[in-house]
Amino acid sequence: MGKKIYVGNLTYDTNEAGLNDLFQAHGKVVSAKVIIDRDSGRSKGFAFVEMGTDDEARSAIAALKGVSLDGRQIKVNESIDKPRNDRY
Repeated sequence: MGKKIYVGNLTYDTNEAGLNDLFQAHGKVVSAKVIIDRDSGRSKGFAFVEMGTDDEARSAIAALKGVSLDGRQIKVNESIDKPRNDRY
């Protein structure tokens, strides 16, 4: 299983196809998901990209940190799983 990457500081116009194209140069993109606000239907300004291998993910993070996408400098980091609250 590959690494999940957090991509932040996205414009409302950035889409999954654009992310896929950007990250594809660094390996196999398993998935690219822009997070959408349920109420407004607009992007929340961040996304998650899953790469095929850990090495591909590291390469993408190193190469794309601070790159301009749709007029903004994106933030690219390894995704950290948020602990789930199982009480509910």
